[in-house]
Order: sequence, then structure tokens, then C-alpha cells
Amino acid sequence: MLLWSQGGTVLRSPQERARARRTPVVDVFEANRDAVVNISSTQVVSVRPGHGGFEHFLFEIFERPRHVETTSMGSGFVIHPDGYIVTNAHVVSRTVRREVEFANGRSYEARIVAIDTQKDLAVLKIDSELSLPTVLLGRSDDLMVGETVVAIGNPFGYSHTVTSGVISATGRNIDVQEGVVFRDLIQTDASINPGNSGGPLLNILGELIGINSAIRGDAENIGFAIPVDQLIEHLPEMLNVEHLRRVRLGLLVGGGGVPRVNDVSRDSPAYEAGVRVGDVITAIDDRPVKRGTDFYFALLEKKIDEPIRLHLERNGKALAVTLAIREIPKPDGEKLAQSLFGLTLHELTDSEWRRFGLRPGNGLLVIGVHPRSPASRIGIEPGDIISSLGRYYVDSLDRAGMLLETVERGEDVPFGGLRVERNELWRITGTLTARQR
Repeated sequence: MLLWSQGGTVLRSPQERARARRTPVVDVFEANRDAVVNISSTQVVSVRPGHGGFEHFLFEIFERPRHVETTSMGSGFVIHPDGYIVTNAHVVSRTVRREVEFANGRSYEARIVAIDTQKDLAVLKIDSELSLPTVLLGRSDDLMVGETVVAIGNPFGYSHTVTSGVISATGRNIDVQEGVVFRDLIQTDASINPGNSGGPLLNILGELIGINSAIRGDAENIGFAIPVDQLIEHLPEMLNVEHLRRVRLGLLVGGGGVPRVNDVSRDSPAYEAGVRVGDVITAIDDRPVKRGTDFYFALLEKKIDEPIRLHLERNGKALAVTLAIREIPKPDGEKLAQSLFGLTLHELTDSEWRRFGLRPGNGLLVIGVHPRSPASRIGIEPGDIISSLGRYYVDSLDRAGMLLETVERGEDVPFGGLRVERNELWRITGTLTARQR
């Protein structure tokens, strides 16, 4: 029998040796491995030969595109057992297909539920017949410089790679592109490489403290993560059904620990049902709600006019109310774009998009720019494609109307889009300022 010695103690079995070698990093990885996913995204870049004006551009879009598919790698993690996954916006923005793979080899096609390019956060949804394991949300307001952290991800396509290090600093700001600054990031020396983006940064208790987001390409051992508190703060806005769909609920709930009602709008389904500020939501349709995010994820599955049973706690007493999401008439997106920015937008058909080499719904085509308008002043041209307004994708004129109806005169609205330049498709970004009057 072979014997191994450690500190004067003879270890007689492989099991004893394994227990002696086990570290907190091993525990963190094993506890979270099944909730971390690798994300493979496909983006189509169109390239068209020749030159010409707007008419030529339209001819190339609709008649003779040549496109190339490119694949990129990223990471993510399951935040809700119904199949909701968090990653970075830059991992999935402007992609046509997204596939997520778990440690057990199971893979699923994912769709984008919400995306915030300014905060570099995105939420995906997969349809799984199973209740999925999730990461445990921690906090990032009590981080200690020097404490041990663990990163899990998909660097360079190497599935479910774990690295460890320490928190090197907190509160870092980095410029990622003109006009876009990521603020209050966590800096770590845990190895973070291309493909780690969107994966979890965990403390030694196995709690999520950040979302790995960026690296310094000109320096070793300098990586950055978005603090988990920013994710918790912004998820309610990103997942708000009133923003994602043309509906009315009138209810805002905090995204943190206690799912407490922060605001109830008058003349809304929530107010009419008797929900009040300060109520704590304990369940939806008899399904427990433990965090504010549980409330928003549950609402994403609800249909218009479907009865929703909310179980509440008010001043220590339990009560229940029934309400339903109400549809709101759609605003005229075409008129709003013209009046606010001097833009004439066109909604492409699915066949037109396919001829262009892009997934249907990638944006709206600019077919007119009024002289001396806000759009003309910042250089938007006919033939550009507007793919996002503010933090949200624009996939139809109805969607544009929903996003623009609350824009006030003089308000700045960031946008993203695509442009043909030097025979290639380029990304464009900027800020539109709504006409004063």
C-alpha cells in the first residue's frame, strides 16, 4: 500500500488525499459550474462591390448582397431557473444567432430579451424543459481590495475554464469607445481573456460579485468586471414589461433582496387592484417571489389580459389581489421620428432583410433626412440603418413609437446603427437631440 505524508499525518486513501487538496476555489467552481454557459454568437457582415449613391445602395441591399458570417465567443450565467441568462451586451449585440452550451454538453438556441449597451448588460432566454441551476447573487458594496475572487468562462473557446486571483482595485472607469464610459468597475488580476466576457466573477463564498467585461489588451493581469449591484439596479428597468411590450401595469418593484413595491401609478391596473407603495410581493400565482428580479421574470411570461394573482404583505398582514397587464394603443413611430429628429424611417420586410444578409428586425432603414434637422446635423444619411434608440433595439416602427413617445423636446437620445462605407458594413453610434419645437 502506498502512503503519502502531509504534516506528519499519513494519508492512506485517494479520498483522504482529495480532501486534503481541496481549496475554496475548487468549492466555488463546483458549486457554479453547471450555471455557467459558453455563448457562441454569429454575426453577418455584408460586403458589396461597387460605388454609387443612395439608389445604388438600395439596389445592392435588395438585389446583390454578399455577406460573410463571423463567429465570436463569450460567456454567461443562469440568473433564473426558467432559462434566463445574463451576459455582456457586446457579446450578443448585432448577432443573428446565439447558442449557449452548458458544462454537461447540452446546448440551446438563445434569444435576446433585453439589452443595455450603455451598461454592457444583456439578458437572454432559452427554452429548457428543466429547471436550471443558478448563480447566487451577492453584493459588491462591501468588496475588499486583496480578497480572493474566481472567474469562470470560455476564454479562447476553452470551455468552462476557471481562474483565480484577487481584487486589485474598485471604482475604476474605462473608456471603451467615443462617448461610452464604463464606470465603477472592479479591477482584478484573475486571468480574463477574450471569451471570458459575460461570465461570472465570484467571491470565495461562491456568490456573484461581478460580470467579467473587459481587459487591457496592452497589459497583463488587468481585467475588469461590472459590479453585481449595477446588475441588480438595472435589471428592473431592462425587464420592465412596459418598456419591452406596449402594455400598462403601473407597478415598480426593487430589484434587490426584498421585492418591495417602490411606485404605483394612478389609473393603472396595479393601482385599481389595490397595490400600494410599501407592499412586499411574496408570490405570483402561488409561486414564491424571493427577490425583485423574480417578479420581473414572472411577468415576462404573462399574456395581455391574463389574470395575475399577487400575494402581498402589508404592515405584517397577508393579502392577495388580482390584476392583468393591459394593452396600450401604439403610437405612430414614423411621425415621431420625423417630428423629433427629421428622420423618415422605413420598415423592411423579412425578404428584404434576407437579401441584405441580416436577420429580420435588425433595425429601420433611413430613407429621408430633413435638411437642418437634428439627424442631418450629426451626419445621419439616407441608407443608414437605425438599430437602437436609447438602450433598446428598434425592430419595427411600432417599437420606435413606443421608445420615442416619452422623449421630450431637447432631450438627448443615444442611437446605434449600421452604414455602408468603403464597400463594407460599419457600425455607427451617436446622440440625437430632439427638436426644441
